[in-house]
Amino acid sequence: MKNILKSTLMLVLGLGLFSACSDDNDSNPTVKEPTTFVLNTPALANAEIDLANSDVLELTCSQPDYGFPARTLYHVQVAVEENGFENGKFIELSQYSESAKIQMDAQMLASDLTNMMLEMYGKTEADFPMNLKAYMRVRAVMANTLGSVIEGTEIISNVVSFSNLRLEFSLPPVETPTQFFITGKFCGWDWNTALSMVVVNGSPNLFWHLVYIDAEQGIKFNSDRAWDGNEVGYAKLNSVGGDLADEIISSGDGNILSTVGGWYLMIVKVSVSGRDILYDVKFNKPEVWLMGPCIGDESWSELYPAGLFTIEKAEGESTISENSLFVSPAFVGVPKSDQGCRAYVKIPDNEWWRSEFMVFDNKIEYRADGGDQDRVLNSVGQKLYLNFTKETGEFK
Repeated sequence: MKNILKSTLMLVLGLGLFSACSDDNDSNPTVKEPTTFVLNTPALANAEIDLANSDVLELTCSQPDYGFPARTLYHVQVAVEENGFENGKFIELSQYSESAKIQMDAQMLASDLTNMMLEMYGKTEADFPMNLKAYMRVRAVMANTLGSVIEGTEIISNVVSFSNLRLEFSLPPVETPTQFFITGKFCGWDWNTALSMVVVNGSPNLFWHLVYIDAEQGIKFNSDRAWDGNEVGYAKLNSVGGDLADEIISSGDGNILSTVGGWYLMIVKVSVSGRDILYDVKFNKPEVWLMGPCIGDESWSELYPAGLFTIEKAEGESTISENSLFVSPAFVGVPKSDQGCRAYVKIPDNEWWRSEFMVFDNKIEYRADGGDQDRVLNSVGQKLYLNFTKETGEFK
């Protein structure tokens, strides 16, 4: 009969005796290099241990003989094959102890083991639950009062095994990010001034922004404003599409680079496959449009030819750059008060209003996943000037 342990599991090992310091000068004890560190076979080595229904796994061990009772950090290492420690296929648990009585949180152990099976052994969530034979050893090292390890004091125990650990899938579900930020040369690679991508109204996994991608350094994007290892460069893109996809390559250091340097309507579709987040990115023509009577279109047609913005060089610059302005055609009509001037980019397979925006107090504000925006009236002959790097705009 299987013995599923639903309470605290005691893996009882002998506690060694502290040895006294051989130096009579207590203020300057002599550190001995330990030669033995024994981990005994646990009493529950052959029991079935259900990690999902356990609280704490407790190990006890002898303290390494440093010549005096020293502060020691104990790190548990785990392999799931007999020669795992020799071939480097083992993990060190994220939890450690400062006591020779090591209490391992069963849920943290399950989480670490789940990650191990996914990353080292290519398992998927469908492979769980599983029963593992686990091999454990302990790495001990002396530490000073500040917690810094003392060089030359590390020692590894012998290996013990547990014949039957039952492991459920123990990681939270992977969810798609709810925000993205773009950084690059255009903002000095500063996440604090990175562009915040805009979610398409009604599509929480679809984001867009107009961005200038240069031909020297390129860009990266991330779900946080940080260099945290999760930033996305060219190698992490699952697909590259759009009108201008042929212009997008990888830089020497893995950034998303343009071969010609220019403006792009960058559209990121994010999804999840198993434990992986997938990024399908389109690089379309940087087209911005006006809508409605302000451009003489009483039918409110999408992509009305008279509503297309042009891109103009910034004052004092000889070429199109991150400082360039998107400039509307001159307004030819004044909408009614309940209509107002409307501007948008076109996201394929989505209605125009799902990616509209407007300028309020010289600041571009995006509809994103919000409700209808306030109306802004224009004057005949005016134009709308937009700076998508600084997120500013002006009617003049």
